[in-house]
This record gives sequence, C-alpha cells and structure tokens, in this order.
Amino acid sequence: MRLEIGRYIVIDDEVCHGKPVFKGTRVLVSDVVELLGAGVSIEEIVRDYYPSLNEEMIREALRYFASC
Repeated sequence: MRLEIGRYIVIDDEVCHGKPVFKGTRVLVSDVVELLGAGVSIEEIVRDYYPSLNEEMIREALRYFASC
C-alpha cells in the first residue's frame, strides 16, 4: 500500500519498511529531521548530505513531524 503525505513525502510498504521517505528516494524523513535536531542547517543538508532534496522538501518534513 502507498500513502502520499503531502507533495514530497510518501509511505510505501515496499520502500524502507513503510517508513516515511521523500518521493522518488529512499531518504528517510526521520534522518533529515534528526540532522536538523542536531543543528545541521537546511542548506548543509542539501549541500553535504542529500543533494537530491531541496529546502521545500525539508520544510514539509518538519511540518509532517510537527503534526505527529
């Protein structure tokens, strides 16, 4: 089963054991939020960790986690 959570986040039983990821990737939303919690900036995340993401995607991840 596949569930789209907003524009950039998806939960798919067949991808990463059904954990929320960014669409078209195997990047866990929780990994990005953990980086933010550790003080890594959005710009650093995109530049140094996940160049396939953009600022809008990361902000959606924050909103998603805030609503949980």
